[in-house]
Amino acid sequence: MLKRIKTIFSKKILFVIAMCSIAIVAAVGGYLWGSKTFSRLPKKENIYSAFLMEEFDIVQKNYWDKLSDSQLIDIYLLANQKVSGQFSQNLTKDKKGLKKILEKTLNTLDSSEKKKQYTVTLADTVLTSLQPAGRSRLYSKKEEKNLKNEVENKNPTLDRYKTIGTNKKASQQEVALAYEKKKQELETQKTPEAKVKLAEVEQAYETLSTQQNRDRYDSTGVESTVVSKIVNTRVLYMHLTRFSPTTLDDIVHTAESYNDNSTLDALIFDLRDNIGGLIDGLPYFMGPFIGPDQYAYQFLHHGKKQDFKTQTGLLPSLTKYKQVVVLINENSQSSAEVMAASMKKYNVGTLVGTPSKGWGTVEKVFPLKQQLDKTETFSVFLVHSLTLREDGQPIEGKGVIPDVDITDPSWQEKLFSYTRYSKLVSAVKEVW
Repeated sequence: MLKRIKTIFSKKILFVIAMCSIAIVAAVGGYLWGSKTFSRLPKKENIYSAFLMEEFDIVQKNYWDKLSDSQLIDIYLLANQKVSGQFSQNLTKDKKGLKKILEKTLNTLDSSEKKKQYTVTLADTVLTSLQPAGRSRLYSKKEEKNLKNEVENKNPTLDRYKTIGTNKKASQQEVALAYEKKKQELETQKTPEAKVKLAEVEQAYETLSTQQNRDRYDSTGVESTVVSKIVNTRVLYMHLTRFSPTTLDDIVHTAESYNDNSTLDALIFDLRDNIGGLIDGLPYFMGPFIGPDQYAYQFLHHGKKQDFKTQTGLLPSLTKYKQVVVLINENSQSSAEVMAASMKKYNVGTLVGTPSKGWGTVEKVFPLKQQLDKTETFSVFLVHSLTLREDGQPIEGKGVIPDVDITDPSWQEKLFSYTRYSKLVSAVKEVW
């Protein structure tokens, strides 16, 4: 019996020892497996090179011109040389090789702040190097916000009530009286500065002159994009100052406000000094002039042309004018040039003025997923497409050519040959 008990006890001891051995092996095995698993995990990504490589991919996919890896890598290497002052002899045509070169430069910097500054400067230098030079940029959150305000035609730094010498509590009659007083003061000065201020006053008044426009400005800060007046009793003058999400409403509202004036029979549509803006709205802005489902304009991206059709119909308040002049100058750019070219293509009116600026690019904002820290957010502001004029040629560097060049001493005679309407010719002379 005693022998049997000893045997059972011995077996239990062996079982315990065996289980402990298994536990130890399991623990060691777990550690080794854990070690192997840890060794197989990818190394922590270099946030600075990751930022630059994401920018690389955005440019290659979305830039208007189709760049090969080697072309874009060369741009990065030149930018790296410019920013770091280091000439890399290890030239590469491979994206992985580029990443190694950039990380090698980053490793020479002894603080995260220096690495961030280098990365931001390099990223921006690459973008500004893309053609047309200086159009593409690296944007901070603040710069992106400023761009948004500009596109929406908001200027938080301006108070349009103060521009005309009144305040938000003023009645519509008081606004009108303040405008007339300010206008008369500036008209008597006859200086270039007074002319600029007068344009600002007229812009402010257009924003506040109707309750509809005023309510919109008070609630959103969005200004009117159309300034209008009657010239020579027979000619409606409409100045489109820029393109914003409200431009279609502004055009329709302004045109219809003159419906009851039966003496008006000609239109001057002014695109001078219009720097563009919301180009996505052009299919809607052009419809009132050329009708629905018309091929309004084209973009060029990666060597392919893209057509855009109008999305709105003719506006009777505009089409009633049988004689139309469209004004452009050297400061008409971007969306304004596209609109002028489209009007020329469809013979909406006679283009008068000087060749436009030749700013024929469309830019888009592309957010970056990889950021450098939590204090600041960056995005890529990139030339995505080129705009084409009515003859299929790029607007960039060429501009839109007027039918009548106003620098020609005989421009009035030439304009009359187009319109056969002397009052319209004299109205153009007055507003120019």
